[in-house]
Amino acid sequence: MINSANKYTLADIFAVDNQLKYVIPKFQREYTWNRDNWEELINDITESDGVHFIGSIICINLATDTFSPELEVIDGQQRLTTISLLFCAIYKLLKEKGPVDNEDFKLDLGNLKWKLIQRRGGDLKLGLSSQNNNFNDYKSVLNEVGVIEFSEHVNNRGNRRIYKCFRYFLSRLKDKNIDDLNTLLEKITDTLLVKIEVSSHSDAFMLFESLNNRGVPLSAIDLIKNKILAELEGKKIMSADEAFDRWNVIINNLSDYSIQERFLRQYYNAFKFNPDIKVENVSKATRSNLIKIYEKLIENNPEKIFEELIEKSKIYHDFLLPEDNNNVVPDHLDGELVNLLNVKAAPAYTLLLYLFSLKNSQDDNFYKKVIVFLSKYFLRRNITDFPNTRNLDKIFMDLIEELEKDQTNVNYDFIYNYLTGDNMISSLDTFREKLEGDIYDLNVDATRYILSKIEETKKTNEIHLDFWARDKSNKLIWTIEHIFPEGENIPKDWVDMIAGDDKNLAKEIQNEYVHKLGNLTLSGYNSNLSNLSFEKKRDRKDKKDNYIGYKNKLFLNEELREKKEWTKEDIIKRTEKVVNLTIEVFKLEKE
Repeated sequence: MINSANKYTLADIFAVDNQLKYVIPKFQREYTWNRDNWEELINDITESDGVHFIGSIICINLATDTFSPELEVIDGQQRLTTISLLFCAIYKLLKEKGPVDNEDFKLDLGNLKWKLIQRRGGDLKLGLSSQNNNFNDYKSVLNEVGVIEFSEHVNNRGNRRIYKCFRYFLSRLKDKNIDDLNTLLEKITDTLLVKIEVSSHSDAFMLFESLNNRGVPLSAIDLIKNKILAELEGKKIMSADEAFDRWNVIINNLSDYSIQERFLRQYYNAFKFNPDIKVENVSKATRSNLIKIYEKLIENNPEKIFEELIEKSKIYHDFLLPEDNNNVVPDHLDGELVNLLNVKAAPAYTLLLYLFSLKNSQDDNFYKKVIVFLSKYFLRRNITDFPNTRNLDKIFMDLIEELEKDQTNVNYDFIYNYLTGDNMISSLDTFREKLEGDIYDLNVDATRYILSKIEETKKTNEIHLDFWARDKSNKLIWTIEHIFPEGENIPKDWVDMIAGDDKNLAKEIQNEYVHKLGNLTLSGYNSNLSNLSFEKKRDRKDKKDNYIGYKNKLFLNEELREKKEWTKEDIIKRTEKVVNLTIEVFKLEKE
């Protein structure tokens, strides 16, 4: 796993006669450190009583011998780049302040220059990623200070981090004299780090779990991207620029890192039955083995796995954003996919990825029935917490295996019977028992989904509300409202009504009933209702004289509109009603 792990000074890393190059993969993310990071680094170095330690860097040595001129930097870009820019600022200031005709001074200045470029050949000692003009920005700084010649004009470099870092150090050090600058330079070069060399990206990723380096480690997606682009370019299948453009199709389809990682896991788990996809001794993709899996797949056939991921990411995109789909999934399934998204049924995407990839695909009614069933399946699972989360992947992988063994099993009845078989789902009685309990305390998201679906199912033609709409802060507008308030301090109006002015009794009733389904409804104005008395909650209006309390025409508030009080008995009665409604809406076909 680890080829070597040794302590070095920055003088060793940037040694004048050191021909070793540190290369950041060209499509790794660009330099991201900001003023706080720059300030912390230089303060730590200058204020250190002894030798300062700046952590470890991780490099991949892919060479077959120990004389490789390059190491691929997987973790450490931010620190190595910042140190190099600090060298650039000191070099520029020394040139401006120093006696250029002094031979000793010229020698010292030359040695500083050779920390940035190779003494033999003139190659840069640090090769940066090319994202967002990253490498060009760095080379333009080196050109500005007179270390290299770089004539290419770089637009807007002053607005990006590399040049801002360089200017920060210039401003920070401009008033220092030559002796101060040399003292600082000595402290920098005496700074320690640990350089860890490993053999593969998967080894590097495993180290991220145990090392607390400065900066943000690369994600699995970053490393897989670097690997696949390097293989495609190295085998002359396509240029890195073309591959990167195509890689962005995947990224645009999948949004953030966590979803991208989940997609890669589920892709392998859905298609590992294929000999071209199956990796020996890997039965399931997990976060810890993801890099290992894709290293193997990329090395075997980078072009095929790349095309596969692009195509499957289009399907996955339709799961994530049904109303903005790529037309891989039919438009009329959007509503069902939205329900699946809102009920938080992501483990089911493994199965759906497989089903929507079948060459002899079923008719649209098949997919609709499967998705509707999966929404109900996951609502029950999320309420009862059975099957356990850790078993869900295996359930869907085993189901795919059964479908793949015999394609005639690719039908709704087989899938339904399989997922409702023994140890696959809680019984209706268990489901009811959980619904009758403190459901809000059990699972807020599932509770909100139940209330929303009941309202959508029972809504009248005069009400058209989107219970999943979000405000400008991306917060859900419609939220759960406790009729009898859940707060620690029960208002006196409520103590009087629900417990006859007995605070202790009111607290007992609150503890036992406040989170029952019967005490919950939906409100788009939760903060406006809060701890108001029942009558004020019922009759509350906005500034436009519209009812925003329990007279807002929601089906869920139907029996609250004319009530004059809210008691323990009302909560018990309404709980029974809402539980029965939930069973009606989410009951499985054969129950």
